[in-house]
Amino acid sequence: MEIHPPTTAYSERPSTVIAGAVVWTRTVLSANELPVLPDGCMDLLWMDGRLRVAGPDSRAASGPSRIGTRVHGMRFFPGTAPALLGVPGRELRDTRVELDELWPAALARRSVDTVAAAADPLIGLEAVAFERAAATEPPDPVLPWIVTRLGAGDSVAEIADAAGFSERQLRRMSLSAFGYGPKTLGRILRLQRALALIRAGKSFAETAAHAGYADQPHLARDVREFAGMPLRQLLSVQECNAA
Repeated sequence: MEIHPPTTAYSERPSTVIAGAVVWTRTVLSANELPVLPDGCMDLLWMDGRLRVAGPDSRAASGPSRIGTRVHGMRFFPGTAPALLGVPGRELRDTRVELDELWPAALARRSVDTVAAAADPLIGLEAVAFERAAATEPPDPVLPWIVTRLGAGDSVAEIADAAGFSERQLRRMSLSAFGYGPKTLGRILRLQRALALIRAGKSFAETAAHAGYADQPHLARDVREFAGMPLRQLLSVQECNAA
């Protein structure tokens, strides 16, 4: 296996104020940073004294490449960020947007000041999210259920029928909440499930069967589409970063 030096240092913990959210810190160690894979989530990012939003990715995204750059982030459970931000997920897909482009200038500036003044930027991010959650309507409670069903491998037709929606209604809701349709979100969640199985020691063939792929080549095609590199190369880089 080709050996790559670690490209990032990464740590995370569950948020103490927003259910299902995770706060994290990433430090760039190499200009050849590991790509950020789609996971169905959106993040609020703090970097270089600025706040920006990372929309839901439909393909691997590049992070900052300057060695020594530290990014603090808050990753929201799929479907929860658009209600908090006041922007449909489909408008943010595959984008990185400055917060002041989404919120009134005074609100964005106050949020920047909150994070900048915090002893720990992660606590500052949580404070911003908590304030917004108190001032906005909560996301539709059906959304986590949809994510769970898609993550379990249920079909779009099965989920729509169980929820009492048409498939068209489910797609409209998904575009707004997740940034893409339920089929795409299901594929992304399946990929994340497959990578977790491989890290747990499953063979590629076992992983394909357990994660819901037709076969191992099907898994390989999805990895190449979403990650932009072959499965073995992706795992090689991830393993070295985890070392």
